[in-house]
Amino acid sequence: MQVTAVWLTKVWLPIWFGVKQFFGQLFGFGGDISVRAVTKNSLDVSKSLSASGSSNMAAVANFMASVGMKWNEMSLNDVCCLVPAWFGALATLTTGLLALECSSNFGYNDGNRFGTVLDDIPFIGYYLQKVVTPIRSFLAYYAGLDTSSGNETKVSSLQTISLLSMLATMFFMSTVPAHIMRSVGGGFDNESVAMTAMTGTCAYHEIGGGFDNESVAMTAMTLVFYLWTRSLRGGSPISYLPVQDGDDNVGRKIRQKQDSGFTISPQTRSSFLFGALAGLAYFNMVAAWGGYVFVINLVGAHAASLILLGRHSSKLHAAYSGFYIVGTVLAVQVPVVGWTPIRSLEQLGPLFVFFGMQFVEYCERVRTRDNLTRSQIWLFRVRIGGVAALIGAIVIRSLAPTGYFGPISSRVRGLFVPHTKTGNPLVDSVAEHQAAKPEMYQQYLLILAKLAPWGFGLILLGYTNDASSFLLVYGAAAYFFSHKMVRLILLTAPISSVLGGMLCGRVIGTCIEGVCGWSIDAFAEFGSDENYHLKSKADKPKETKATKSSSSLDFSIRLLARGFWLFACYFFYNASQDHIREFRSRSNEIAQQMSHPSILFKSQDNQGRVLTVDDYREAYWWLRDNTPEDARIMAWWDYGYQITAIANRTTIADGNTWNHEHIALLGRALTSPLKDGHRIARHLADYVLLWTGGGGDDLAKSPHLARIANSVYRHMCPGDPTCSKFSAPGGVPSPMMRESLLYRLHSNGLIPGVEVDKNRFKEVYKTKYGKVRIYKVLSVSKESKEWVKNNRVCDAPGSWYCPGVYPPGLQKVLKDKKDFKQLEDFNAKTDSDEEYQRQYFENLNDPQKAARRAQRKEAADSAKKTLSENEIKQINMKWEDNDITSALFGLVRDNDLESFKSIVESTPEYVHMRSKDGRGPMFWAHEHGRKAIIRLLKKAGVSEKLRDKDGITALELSDDEL
Repeated sequence: MQVTAVWLTKVWLPIWFGVKQFFGQLFGFGGDISVRAVTKNSLDVSKSLSASGSSNMAAVANFMASVGMKWNEMSLNDVCCLVPAWFGALATLTTGLLALECSSNFGYNDGNRFGTVLDDIPFIGYYLQKVVTPIRSFLAYYAGLDTSSGNETKVSSLQTISLLSMLATMFFMSTVPAHIMRSVGGGFDNESVAMTAMTGTCAYHEIGGGFDNESVAMTAMTLVFYLWTRSLRGGSPISYLPVQDGDDNVGRKIRQKQDSGFTISPQTRSSFLFGALAGLAYFNMVAAWGGYVFVINLVGAHAASLILLGRHSSKLHAAYSGFYIVGTVLAVQVPVVGWTPIRSLEQLGPLFVFFGMQFVEYCERVRTRDNLTRSQIWLFRVRIGGVAALIGAIVIRSLAPTGYFGPISSRVRGLFVPHTKTGNPLVDSVAEHQAAKPEMYQQYLLILAKLAPWGFGLILLGYTNDASSFLLVYGAAAYFFSHKMVRLILLTAPISSVLGGMLCGRVIGTCIEGVCGWSIDAFAEFGSDENYHLKSKADKPKETKATKSSSSLDFSIRLLARGFWLFACYFFYNASQDHIREFRSRSNEIAQQMSHPSILFKSQDNQGRVLTVDDYREAYWWLRDNTPEDARIMAWWDYGYQITAIANRTTIADGNTWNHEHIALLGRALTSPLKDGHRIARHLADYVLLWTGGGGDDLAKSPHLARIANSVYRHMCPGDPTCSKFSAPGGVPSPMMRESLLYRLHSNGLIPGVEVDKNRFKEVYKTKYGKVRIYKVLSVSKESKEWVKNNRVCDAPGSWYCPGVYPPGLQKVLKDKKDFKQLEDFNAKTDSDEEYQRQYFENLNDPQKAARRAQRKEAADSAKKTLSENEIKQINMKWEDNDITSALFGLVRDNDLESFKSIVESTPEYVHMRSKDGRGPMFWAHEHGRKAIIRLLKKAGVSEKLRDKDGITALELSDDEL
């Protein structure tokens, strides 16, 4: 994303603004440019660029100077603010083009004619067409529609219904929340927050939400889909003769006649070209977002479904071959992708489709060349297929033991399991990976949640061809995956817009055609070449004489039909107005909510004054201005991108969570006791940054941190994969949480009795509203820091892709780790982890049972070390308000017996604690009449005769109430 923004700033915009301004001044209109653009002399810019080594851009600037063009620049800040809107508009356009292509009716070959999915089923399809076609023609005739245009040769996609479908689709796509939540609002990820924070003006004056990978990736994805469906049409049908069903000696379902034998027609070459362009767009998708796996598999699934439906053609083969070859060759050039397209199980499906298509195409070309009979071609297929299968089996058998094939990732696996968890605690900790609820579709799709299923059914049962069938595959996949992972609702934005747009476009277009009595192909009507006309004069049906009575009857029926369609236009117009206004209103409302920057926000103080809380950026700016440039910052991976982008400092981990073991080491450092955590931190970091201040801060996330750490370092919570003993039942931190480094740094000085070891950590900065705290790590290992700097390992000289290498000082810690093995990782050399996975899912399915098991274990441990009378006396002498006493009061007040019992069993010292007024759990239990809790407290040795600051005992409180 940063590369895209910089390229726009330094390359594209200066050229575009210069050309726009030049021609605007030349012709007297359309030359306005952004008021934020800074105008410079192109010759001066050329000299500056030449001096800096940018010879190509210097030549461009010099040419602009020679013709009198100015060099207009926008700041990176402004570009970052505008990128979401620009790419959102582009995604809207490409989605509209997808609807245009899929709703256009081309009658010049079977692959482009509209029909139903059932048409391709043997026996059923044949008789279905025999029955449906006359009925459809009869209804169309008496409805006043242009029945002669159904299967005639249409030369372009600029048809009445397709143009209206495109416009309706673009209307929906431009405003639907499922799209703008990533392309305008900025989305949820931390990349968007980081980019927003880097561009301070944007945060206050523009959209405020920043942008995420998806804002660019959505454009790339919809462009791939449009080019893919366009490639299935092939080239223009100029000089192409329509094929009659009986003229094709190999059957109209499997072969287009112009590619008989091993010849290649212009349409096939055109399909290859558009397929290659789709592969180029796919490369953009690969470079922008990890969702490229969805794109390649979706296109592969559609190609395979066309073959299975008997709709294979040379155009399909050429289109998919061009797409797959170009796309894969370019994708492997991306460092983080490498050879995964031909190694990962997630992407082997499209590879198998590619090989399968070569097999089918070769067999069909031999069949058309030699004019083979059905039995001969099947025998030929079996022979060739058997040899190919044998070779494939040998190759797979040879590569499998070497670990060549990669496993399915946890994220992908989570999309196919019955439950919403993947077995990987790192993936399961991300909120966006949870299952979507039905109301989420209503929230993010609004009326499209109702229109899209009707559009899906319309295409399925009446308007299916090679291109539009892609929408059926896309719609089913998008709904399935978004239902499993809420984040993927963004994938439903294009398909729901297309399905809803095509439904509205077809209804409106049919009404207009019904009123007019004819359909339009705009390119044919306004094209200058006679070859583009819909029909030649010779193709027009011969006029026959009709009786006066029949002509009168026909005129009456047509007149009534025109009136009906005119009324339908009026009805749909009035009925849709309220829905359109509501859709726009709700979309704008949600857009404004999403556009607020998430890194700073407004709040109110106790006096009702509105405050702007900018703690996070202030903390990052402090790091930037007050720490050495080589300082290393330890923080949870959620904030890694922000620290790198805003503070310009090295972070221990960021959103690229490909290394599970490394994230687990970070989790271990933060959730271990302070002393043990420091032993790890001193070898990795110079500073520790924590999000504090409540809400979703680091303490709230800490149970996930412990769970992730335990997945690799099993000694932390032995026998408990979900690390239930690291928790805060009833808001009271468990002993393991209370002793952790994270808790001590988080609550240092805020809760009486919670302090950090000043020999190990020093607090150097706390933000104005306490949202962020930064500590300096003392006794940092200089040897480890120097060792890491001198042992940097990259995949290539000068590359940015450099997996970390741990210093020798951490080897003792690393010996305790057990590399995490996900369920499908059949290449892992470690022992089976089935028991861990079994317990993990068992605990997730019944967290209460897991918590009780952990509490019993803690109770057994605590029973071994009973509190002495002197220890109880020392606890009773400390009167202070803290989070523990507040939580205990809440449990007694709410009569939460189960949670209170677990605290008594696991941490018996807590029940002896007293608040600032001298009262404790026994006082509150008598005050509220909690007899069961009183019995628990008596059993734990809590006295009823202690007095508060007013000299009142707990028993007296009970007597007063009586």
